[in-house]
Amino acid sequence: MICHEPGCGGAIEDGYCVVCGTAPAEATMVSEHTASVPDSVPTEDSACAEPGCAGTIVEGYCDECGTAPAARTATSAASSRSTGTARASGRSVRTGRSSSSKASVRGRLGAGMVEVPRLPRIDPTTAIMADPEVAESKRFCGKCEQSVGRGRDGEPGRTEGFCPNCGTRFSFTPKLSRGDLIGGQYEVAGCLAHGGLGWIYLATDRNVSDRWVVLKGLLNSGDIDAMAAAMAEKRFLAEVEHPSIVKIHNFVEHTGPDGIAVGYIVMEYVGGTSLKQILRARRDTDGGYLPPAQAIAYILEMLPALGYLHSLGLAYCDFKPDNVMQTDEQLKLIDLGAVIAMDDQDSNIYGTIGYQAPEIAESGPTVATEIYTVGRTLAVLVMQVPQRDGHFGDLPAPATETLLAKYDSLHRFLLRATDADPEVRFSSMEEMADQLTGVLREVLSADDAVPRPGMSAYFGPPRAVFGAGTHALVTPGAVVAALPVPLVDPGDSGAALLATTVGSTPTELESALEAGLRSVLTKRGESMEIPLRLVRAALEVADPAEAERRLDGLAETLPGDWRLAWYRGQARLLAGDFGAAHTEFDAVYAALPGEPAPKLALAAVAELAGAESATREASRYYDTVWRTDHAFASAAFGLARLRQARGDRQGAVAVLDQVDVASALYTEARIAAVETMLAGRPSTELSEPLLRDAGGRVERLRLDSKHRVAQVRMRVLDAALTWLSAGKAPSVHDPLLGVSLDQDGVRTGLERCYRDLARESDDMWTRFELVDRANAIRPRTTL
Repeated sequence: MICHEPGCGGAIEDGYCVVCGTAPAEATMVSEHTASVPDSVPTEDSACAEPGCAGTIVEGYCDECGTAPAARTATSAASSRSTGTARASGRSVRTGRSSSSKASVRGRLGAGMVEVPRLPRIDPTTAIMADPEVAESKRFCGKCEQSVGRGRDGEPGRTEGFCPNCGTRFSFTPKLSRGDLIGGQYEVAGCLAHGGLGWIYLATDRNVSDRWVVLKGLLNSGDIDAMAAAMAEKRFLAEVEHPSIVKIHNFVEHTGPDGIAVGYIVMEYVGGTSLKQILRARRDTDGGYLPPAQAIAYILEMLPALGYLHSLGLAYCDFKPDNVMQTDEQLKLIDLGAVIAMDDQDSNIYGTIGYQAPEIAESGPTVATEIYTVGRTLAVLVMQVPQRDGHFGDLPAPATETLLAKYDSLHRFLLRATDADPEVRFSSMEEMADQLTGVLREVLSADDAVPRPGMSAYFGPPRAVFGAGTHALVTPGAVVAALPVPLVDPGDSGAALLATTVGSTPTELESALEAGLRSVLTKRGESMEIPLRLVRAALEVADPAEAERRLDGLAETLPGDWRLAWYRGQARLLAGDFGAAHTEFDAVYAALPGEPAPKLALAAVAELAGAESATREASRYYDTVWRTDHAFASAAFGLARLRQARGDRQGAVAVLDQVDVASALYTEARIAAVETMLAGRPSTELSEPLLRDAGGRVERLRLDSKHRVAQVRMRVLDAALTWLSAGKAPSVHDPLLGVSLDQDGVRTGLERCYRDLARESDDMWTRFELVDRANAIRPRTTL
């Protein structure tokens, strides 16, 4: 075969040209066999001919298996007749065309953890309003926000007029009609909607291939403030370039029939569905709200866009479900009418009551006011927020909203985001995203019990495990030694010095740091990490008074810093003041609702407190931490202890069985499970299946210590002897731990265990006692 590429003429070998390297067209490769190829290539929208596939041909490819049918048919026919010089298959594999059950990661939001339903792009012409009109209930004065244009005495309200409160002119009638040409370039197709600052129109751009665009005009052409806001948009929005923010193409003016020039912003058309519409559809279908994971995923997708605006010194001001639109698998911020520079002290601030922060009239737009709108939006998406005067009011409490009772970390997140004190809210969109991602992990794990661990930006991993094993005691010292440590700020002037300094007490550390500390303070300024490390050193040597003294000295330097509360909680815990420790750890939880560390600390404090209500709280926190991240093995053992204490042996064993085989605590968890199954059970609660289950677990253990082997085997055999002594007999005569399940066999097994323990003991009197027990338990024989 000869290559038919222009200017070539090389020979085709192994399916490719030896001169230019081109793979020839399928028709060329078929060559003289073309006549024998069946003329049955599937056409567009026809059924795929691939065996076992039920897909449809779309854009030349099967929408299920991804096969290119024309290439497959021609090539398969040719290859069956060729001499073997062509490729054996013409099957092509393409990404993004398969509709198999395995979802694409691109279609997942919320750090790739949530599968959000994809929404098709909406045909622009179907979005045009047939009768553009602003409902009377939504007519408000643009200046004083009082109701205008309302009907009276059975007569409809005026769509144009003057506000009876402040005298400002209002107009709710569209200023553009179908066919109007704006700026000599944009032909109006109709009205799409009306927003806080005016009507929104659909148009085509005659200068750019008739692409669809959106024109946003003023609500009131006579409103000077509204006109100024539009001009502000013209200045600011030219800077905005973000994939999750609607693109501004142009700014044009058009003189209406009244001779007044009106400004219009020209934006890209985002043919999607707003979160408000998605929420409304959900409520119309089953009366509910968005699943928390889906709503959180939406918010997480938009936080980088808001953070980007903040990096430009801009505030969005009007974040709400109406202004976030989903198209296919992408979300975008739309309607930038309220965007304002954060340092703008003169322009009016536009927003929506119920979403806006209460202090914005005095403080102006800030990151804190933006955080507030995000928190309010998330709340509205997931639950019923009471309304007052037509606007959303205060958040409900867990006592009345089951969602908040189920997802405590989500409740804490919403409380911090919408706190009345701006200083309490999250400090940035990045911090908010960090914590909301942690909350999402907990929400998903609570729903399906699948762990979703994640790296923390605030804490290191757990340093140890407290309460592990069958007889381990939970003590304040063990808890403090196991809790994660706050990460050192790498930008701190003392970070490098701390990384190279060792010491076990505050005095030793100060001595080791003394030489380098002068250099650090001279060259880079005062370090905050070094004083905190000295606090931790005091805690590590169980000196809570010294830790408290140093924390008091840092209170003015680091006011409100969550690390002070974290370390003070540990100091109070070591001092035995469980109530005060709980208060400090709870403050850390409120500040960092997505972190597992404060929940683990709260669980340990509640368990140590011992009250019934505290024990329930401990179980809840242990359960949350363990479900989300199996790296926190302390939570597994704690949850198992508390379940066993209330008589739920099955639940305790279930959580111990979840400790991964790769964990260093795997064996301890399996031994603890056996202990939980059998400890303290009377003969009436024992059964043959239970004994054989426990015996099988012990046989599967790999223990290096003969002492541990003897102990755990003895627990099973002792329970078996109790069962047999109650007159029970096995239904199956299989051995249990290598001995027959009868009185003589079990006693012989117990005798061996006691003698093994005696040989392993270093204490003479203990050996004597164990040998006496072996002699007492051995089966009696007759001569």
